[in-house]
Amino acid sequence: MPLAVFDLDETLVQADSASLWSRYLVEQGYVTEPGFLQKESELMELYAAGKLDMADYMSFSLSPLKGKPAAEIRAMLPQFIESWIKPRIYPQAFDLLSDLNQRGYRLLIISATAEFLVRPIALELGVADVLAIDSEYDDRGCHSGRTRGILTFREGKVLRLQQWLSDQGLTLEGARFYSDSMNDLPLLERVDHPVATNPDSRLHRLATDRNWEILDWRS
Repeated sequence: MPLAVFDLDETLVQADSASLWSRYLVEQGYVTEPGFLQKESELMELYAAGKLDMADYMSFSLSPLKGKPAAEIRAMLPQFIESWIKPRIYPQAFDLLSDLNQRGYRLLIISATAEFLVRPIALELGVADVLAIDSEYDDRGCHSGRTRGILTFREGKVLRLQQWLSDQGLTLEGARFYSDSMNDLPLLERVDHPVATNPDSRLHRLATDRNWEILDWRS
C-alpha cells in the first residue's frame, strides 16, 4: 500500500492552526499577556522566512497551557475546531483525500503543530494516522508547557516518518507528499511524488524549476 503524506497548515487548511489557536486562547481569555499575538506573528514571520527555531516557538505557544489538565485542554477543542478550523478547510482537500483513499493509498498527516491540535483536525478530514509535535504532561496529567521527542519540523519530519515507517513495516516506495512550505523540502526531496500544494513563493519557484506537480486551491 503506497503512502500519501500531507502537511496540514496552509496545505489542507487555509490558515495556520497553531496561530488560530493562539488567537482563540486570547479571545477566550486564557491569555491576557500584552503583546502575545504580536510575538506570535513575529515568530510566524521567521517561519515563513525559513529562520524559525521551532523549539522556541513551541515553548512560547504552549506556555498558556502550563499546568492545565489534559482533559481541560481536550474540552476546549470541539468549539475551536467547529468555529475556527472547519470553515477554513479547503473543499478540494476532502476530494483529494477521498480520491487517494479510493486508489489504495494510506493517508498520513505530518505537521509541525502540536499533536493535540492536529489529531482532531485530522479526524475531521477523515485521516487516522498522524505525526505531530508531542506535548509533555506531568504525573498529574497536567501540561508541562514543554514538548517531548523529535519535533516534526524540517529534517525532524523525515526522522519521525522513518521511525513510523519502521514501526508500521512500510517504505516510501511510490509515496506522495503534499506541502505548501519550503520548510518541508527535506521530506519533499525524499518521496517519489512531491506535490507543491498552495505553495509559498519560494516553493512555487522550486517546484516549477524541478517540474514538480503544483496544486493551488487559493483562487
